[in-house]
Amino acid sequence: MLKEGQIRIPSGCAISGIFSKEGKRISGEGIIKSIATMHDRSNGLGGGFAGYGIYPEYKDLYAFHVFYDDTEAKENCEKFLERHFDIVNLSKIPIRKTPKIMNEPLIWRYFVTPLPTRLADSQLDEREYTTRCVIRINTRIDGAYVFSSGKNMGVFKAVGFPEDVGEFYRLEDYAGYAWTAHGRYPTNTPGWWGGAHPFAMLDYSIVHNGEISSYDANRRYIEMFGYKCTLQTDTEVITYIVDYLHRRQGLTLEEVAAVIAAPFWSTIDRMEPAAKEKAAYLRNTFASLLITGPFSILLGFEGGMMALNDRLKLRSMVVAEKGEMFYAASEECAIRILEPNPDRLYAPRGGEPVIVTLNGGAR
Repeated sequence: MLKEGQIRIPSGCAISGIFSKEGKRISGEGIIKSIATMHDRSNGLGGGFAGYGIYPEYKDLYAFHVFYDDTEAKENCEKFLERHFDIVNLSKIPIRKTPKIMNEPLIWRYFVTPLPTRLADSQLDEREYTTRCVIRINTRIDGAYVFSSGKNMGVFKAVGFPEDVGEFYRLEDYAGYAWTAHGRYPTNTPGWWGGAHPFAMLDYSIVHNGEISSYDANRRYIEMFGYKCTLQTDTEVITYIVDYLHRRQGLTLEEVAAVIAAPFWSTIDRMEPAAKEKAAYLRNTFASLLITGPFSILLGFEGGMMALNDRLKLRSMVVAEKGEMFYAASEECAIRILEPNPDRLYAPRGGEPVIVTLNGGAR
């Protein structure tokens, strides 16, 4: 008889998201409850969460969450941080020991701001400076991995089932206006702490269900712009693509979706002239950033969330609204456990983003 973890389930993995359009802060208990309903879509090799608005007392500082293999890696990383940032506060991330989460690394949190002199000398804007520092740590300091680096947000992830990961990180002690969650069923890559979702860069975070058949092409292209894919999973590249297109290229989120889940040429040919010209431009200009293969993703960012399927909708995605609350998940049950009677519930079309923002409704 095959045991759990010994059979490949291509449609596995679970994602869930909660968003308050009015900015109401929601306890982390809710997102744990939501993702736990999809327990059987995971196999215990990865779970994680991203919360937004969880550090209001440090909202203007970058919150670095860091895994360390050992104290030597911690010392080397902290020396680097001291040379490049003003460290306003640092501490271990509070955890609750549980036998269900084992072999944890050292897990630390730093609230930082770039040193003005180093930032001025770099001739970079603050976000690009911070991004480059994170990449340097993750690629040049052995045993150190910055897995969260945004302002007023944080990623919490581990090897385990997501509900156990939430208990481990004591998410009931946090409250935010947005949460995303992931339960992992890795099919081609190992289950390890760094490979759990969400993947993050600055305030962008991605949880993903699916497989990217275009990974090598996407990786080769994005690494030309200074990014490094080192985490043994295809999902990492999506985060860097979003950062590159939205932050560095200035594309709207609708345009980002039109790049990574680009319509077929036959669909573009049927568009009205203005829409056709724009769609063709995006597809030609950023051809190497088209993501092929089945996927459903939730993108978290400062002040908003985006839900997106691949253009053929080969992975499940359901969204719902109730008053000012927005929900998205792999399965309807993960929404109804929190809101039994939504005002609206539907499955978005393949390649059509659903974007929700603070005080901006859903579109």
